[in-house]
Amino acid sequence: MTETPAPPGPSDALRFAFGTLTVLPVRVTRWDRATARGGMLCAPLAGLVVGLCAAAAGGALLLLGGGPLLAAVGSAAVPAVLTRGLHLDGLADTADGLGSGKPAEDALRIMKQSDIGPFGVITLLFTLLAQVAALDELYAEGWAHGALAAAVAASVARCALTLASRAGVPAARPE
Repeated sequence: MTETPAPPGPSDALRFAFGTLTVLPVRVTRWDRATARGGMLCAPLAGLVVGLCAAAAGGALLLLGGGPLLAAVGSAAVPAVLTRGLHLDGLADTADGLGSGKPAEDALRIMKQSDIGPFGVITLLFTLLAQVAALDELYAEGWAHGALAAAVAASVARCALTLASRAGVPAARPE
């Protein structure tokens, strides 16, 4: 008789989320579907921690005498560092695949390549510029506005992982 592994606990799911979505030193002990499912449910919490770090960086830069623009750049840079640029890499890959105008199979192949194409570069450039511009405006209104926006944005953005990982959402490829 085959022994069924114990269902993952909340700590397994949290470790999976933080170990997969951040550079924070978390030891992931389980790599199975059930743990991954739990990890994706915890993705917004991992995003909140990243967002709080981004907010802290922006606030610290303001406290040290930097202006709203520098605080905004810091708040946009921290998530890129703390996530190994995972979200930016995915955005660039998606832009390259969709921008190619190729059939689905070719677009998926383009998205899987490790290099970045012109659509990816342009998308990253304008996305980061928009983030910095929005945060600059909010930090100019006060440190709390910018810090809150940085924290909420990172958490809400990770909700997309949770929504995309739910049952009924078809995978890009059957395997």
